[in-house]
Order: sequence, then C-alpha cells, then structure tokens
Amino acid sequence: MQDKRVALVTGANQGIGLQIAKSLAENGFTVLVGSRNLEKGKKAAETIKGDSRAIQLDVTDQESIASAANRIREELGRLDVLVNNAGIAHAGRPERSLAEVVKSGRASAASLDEVRAVFETNVFGVIAVTQAMLPLLRESPAGRIVNVSSGRASLTLASDPNESRRRDMFGITYSASKVALNAVTVAFALDLASSGIKVNAAAPGFTVTAMNNFEGRRTVEEAAREPVRLALLGPDGPTGTFSDDNGPIPW
Repeated sequence: MQDKRVALVTGANQGIGLQIAKSLAENGFTVLVGSRNLEKGKKAAETIKGDSRAIQLDVTDQESIASAANRIREELGRLDVLVNNAGIAHAGRPERSLAEVVKSGRASAASLDEVRAVFETNVFGVIAVTQAMLPLLRESPAGRIVNVSSGRASLTLASDPNESRRRDMFGITYSASKVALNAVTVAFALDLASSGIKVNAAAPGFTVTAMNNFEGRRTVEEAAREPVRLALLGPDGPTGTFSDDNGPIPW
C-alpha cells in the first residue's frame, strides 16, 4: 500500500470532473482519472500537475467497474476518496440546446428509453461504482464519498411557487435522476455512518460544460469547490448532506 492518499474521480476526462481531479492532485492525492475512453483519460491526466493516472471506467458496465476496482487494489492498495462525477443530462443528440433538452425532459413528453438511459448513468452507475469501491474505502482511515448532484434536485425549491426558473427546468429525466441520486446519498450515508465513511452530495451550479452545450454561467473552477471541500472533510465533518458553495440546499 502506498502512503499517499488516493482519489478516484469518475467522468474526469473533461469539465468539472477534470477540475476536481486537478484540485485533489494539488492537495497531495494520487488521482485516478476515470474515463470511459482510456485514451481521453490519458490525455486529461497529462494536464494534471501532480500524481495522476488514467483508468478505464464505464459506470454502466459492471465488468469495467470490477476491473477498475481490481486495478486500484493491485497497483495502489488503497482508496480514500471516491467522487461520483460521471453523469449525463440526456441521451439524445449531443448538439441539442439546453432549451430542447429541458423540453424533452418534461413528464408528459419524455421518452422512457431516455429516462432509463439517464438513470442508468446518474443513479445505477453511482450505486454500482460505490459498492465496488467500498471494500477499499472501508480500509481507509478517512474514507469520503462525494456524489455530484445538482441544484435542480431540490424538491423543496422545485415546489416553491417563487422559484419559477427552477420549476421551469424541473423534469422527469435529468432532474428526477439527481433527486434519486440524493436519496442514494442519504441511504449510503446512513448505512456507512458507523464506519466513519462520510457520504455527501454537492451541487456544482450551472457550469459551462459539454453537458449543457456550454450554456452554463459558472467556471469549472467554481463548480469544483464544493465537491473538493467535501472530499477533504475532517473527522468532525458532516455526512448525509446536500450543499453548494453557498451552504446547505434543502432536499
């Protein structure tokens, strides 16, 4: 087992995930850049200052997940932080505008196949990766799991008549998948409370990324702040929370 702490970030070959990986490397971690496409992961890892390594990881492929877990144990012998960042907003044409994606996600119009595809990555993929990495995380003196959620996952805010923009954006595809991810976060936090592993959800905000066809407002540096803060929580830090860099978000 190596002495340096190890962090795995899924979907880290670009965007927020890559920035989270960079920030964790700056904090002294060996960072594993999870990517479905290994070559893209290798190129991303080359842009990180510090100890970084690409690892092939498709969160919708159980064989890929198991292979990644085996490689981490064999090569590094430890895992201290898991950031479940990989996610998709839709399963349609990549060039669709944000307005088109929101419209296609409305409850009355959403394709059930697309809903299933989004949940496969955003919910089931998180469960599968977390379960596979738990044996390693349980051996860490300070295991941390961070699930990258969304402000659009707040049922409280989506139900507030004064939050018109959030209400207009809330749909049965992406938003609902992040609501489910928050429930998964709480379930793991409760289940792992006695182990000392802290499990929290972070909302990065409306960020300029490929996920929203680069129509966001925040930079990836801003978006990475809260996930990284939660990854670095000390022993007195919380578990089972949902927050952004302004503080707690109502469920």
